[in-house]
Amino acid sequence: MSDDRGLDVLVIGGGVTGAGVALDAATRGLRVGVVDAQDWASGTSSRSSKLVHGGLRYLQMLDFKLVSEALGERGLLIDKLAPHLVRAVPFLYPLTKWYERPYVGAGIALYDALATFGTRNRAVPLHRHVSRRGVREVFPGIKADVCRGAVRYYDGQVDDARLVIALIRTAVQLGAYAASRTEVVELVKDDSGRVTGAVLRDLESGAEHLVRTRSVINATGVWTEQTQSLVTDGGLHVLASKGIHIVVPRERIAGTSGIILQTEKSVLFLIPWSRYWVIGTTDTAYHGDLTHPVASHADIDYVLDHANAILAHPLTRNDVVGTWAGLRPLLQPGTKGDEKSSTKVSREHTVTEAAPGLVSIAGGKLTTYRVMAEDAVDFALGEQRATELPSETATTPLVGAAGYHAYARRASEISRTYGWSDATVAHLLHRYGSALSELLDLVDARPDLGRPLAGAEAYLRAEIVYGVSHEGALHLEDTMTIRTRLTYEVGNHGLAAVTEIADLMAGQLGWDEARRQFELDAYQARCAAEDAAAAAPDDEAAQQARQRIGDVLADLPGAEVTTLA
Repeated sequence: MSDDRGLDVLVIGGGVTGAGVALDAATRGLRVGVVDAQDWASGTSSRSSKLVHGGLRYLQMLDFKLVSEALGERGLLIDKLAPHLVRAVPFLYPLTKWYERPYVGAGIALYDALATFGTRNRAVPLHRHVSRRGVREVFPGIKADVCRGAVRYYDGQVDDARLVIALIRTAVQLGAYAASRTEVVELVKDDSGRVTGAVLRDLESGAEHLVRTRSVINATGVWTEQTQSLVTDGGLHVLASKGIHIVVPRERIAGTSGIILQTEKSVLFLIPWSRYWVIGTTDTAYHGDLTHPVASHADIDYVLDHANAILAHPLTRNDVVGTWAGLRPLLQPGTKGDEKSSTKVSREHTVTEAAPGLVSIAGGKLTTYRVMAEDAVDFALGEQRATELPSETATTPLVGAAGYHAYARRASEISRTYGWSDATVAHLLHRYGSALSELLDLVDARPDLGRPLAGAEAYLRAEIVYGVSHEGALHLEDTMTIRTRLTYEVGNHGLAAVTEIADLMAGQLGWDEARRQFELDAYQARCAAEDAAAAAPDDEAAQQARQRIGDVLADLPGAEVTTLA
């Protein structure tokens, strides 16, 4: 980002919104750079419920605009933009009273209608009513007589972190500059008080660089106010709401469909995913450390208790393979300190000029990232220039999308050629789409990379190398938490596989033995701290347990930075 010509747009924040903004600006032919102080998607955007959905709870709030908009985006993602990353998944909405079937059925019928009108291509099947017996056939693990039947409907499921990686990579392919582990330490103003640049600090080496830009877009989510405070006391106010999820083995719950439940505080999903179930979430106002939110003992018990209310064979804490906690950036109306319950705040987004040259965007949801990005760039450009340079993201497939179906049809051939199981090829297609060709090139050049990881057999060794060479992983924790899901989908945080993974990364990044051991120690310390937090009784104690190690990479000596391919 040191080009003397400067940038048209500098995006701060590498979550789904910031990545979406970078791609949007790049499709318009603008010179854009995007930075994040952590890894891509390491905040909220890798800690969601991993759903692309309209939001039935918002339909209950009569927020038809948001639901319709989100369902339109769901259709685009499944059908055109990222069919490899986003797929339809069925859910049961249990009916406990006889009088629920008419109005729940009508509500979900409206949900389907909004999707049809919004996309002209539904992308998911229509809902249907299910009897009590039908529920037992689809979900044998449900308690007898817990419901009188259900409505079965569909939504979208996404690997949220990989969606962000794909957005960043697509933006880079269109000319964007992207730098993770890069912090904005100062926003520079000209004599008139307009923001015209930023001082960026490479957290890997400590080097600082001045970047000139016509405008800055702040897409930092729960860090919105901290970013704005570099130049102003005004701007958007954001309320952080914590949501946690637990992971349990697939065999512990007999069922082929997800379930959605209403609770007193939130909506609870039981979501089938690959070899396990994801169960969550909570929705509580949060005031702790924004970088490292964690699940407490009370959080985990809350989720288990509500899931067990419908399960014939109750789950215990021993069944929990992993957890994660994320923070929703909810717009906070009014002034600081005048907070509302997090469940009452609208999920619609807002764009504003926090200061001359500094645009802030906050609110919204993962599903509507593309609309949010378009609005932010339109706002930064101004009405006339935005009309001259319209967004092209609605017709720009993400990395791995173009040609995905052709590769999917070749699944059996790929399986035979490389000696992989059908499940392995399906796993690879879902993660990489047509970009699988790049991973196959790695295996062709080094056949040993075609072997599964010891201790994490669902992943190939090639995926670790690819995560560095093509997806910009810099640290062991980047691979364990973002490039893969090993930190929570395999018992004990995937520690059985970390030595092999560290060896593969060391070969790519040129780590010596001291650096390799530092990465292993740092990841193991993180895991221990998260386990201690999960045993802590409440948020405060859990945060204290997590913060005992702080940011384990803060003392890292200078390291060579890789770029996204």
